[in-house]
Amino acid sequence: MIGFLKGTLVSKNPPHLVLEVGGVGYELEAPMSTFERLPDTGKQFIVITHELVRDDAHLLYGFSTEAERALFRNLLKVSGVGARIALGILSGITVEGFRQCVLGKDVVSLTRVPGIGRKTAERLVVEMADRLPKGGGIVVDGIKRSLDAESEAHEALLKLGYRPGEVTKMLHGIGSSQATTEDLIRDALKKVHSR
Repeated sequence: MIGFLKGTLVSKNPPHLVLEVGGVGYELEAPMSTFERLPDTGKQFIVITHELVRDDAHLLYGFSTEAERALFRNLLKVSGVGARIALGILSGITVEGFRQCVLGKDVVSLTRVPGIGRKTAERLVVEMADRLPKGGGIVVDGIKRSLDAESEAHEALLKLGYRPGEVTKMLHGIGSSQATTEDLIRDALKKVHSR
């Protein structure tokens, strides 16, 4: 099993990226959350991987964090959810946003993720409830944040009409461990309006 790869980023064309490691080009599929963290081509990069072996193919999936890979692996255990849907979920919502949807039985927010219908969202809420990691915080860009501030900001931005994928991008790389919900929302909105 390949646990991670460290090499030179050769190309990035979502959902595929190619990483050269020791003269071999590894093609991986990755969610948009990983693509947002990729360096420029030609730069060194470490990608956490999940290898899927089928009768007709050996597939590699790449992730920028262990939490993303763990969620991907747990999603694959849900009836009717394959790798394509799991990547779609990770592209459309943060790991913490997904966790909050499951804990809050928020089927409506899950149906906003492209490719997720009501039945699939209901199944995710039921089947993922026991598979979510326990803990009091998450690590984003090396910063431990409280679940409450992150999830409240995520929910507030959804209610303002932003799509789950947009919210993921807005909250990526902002705030600090002491950031309040208001701080995160304000910084996320500044980030959008400064583009």
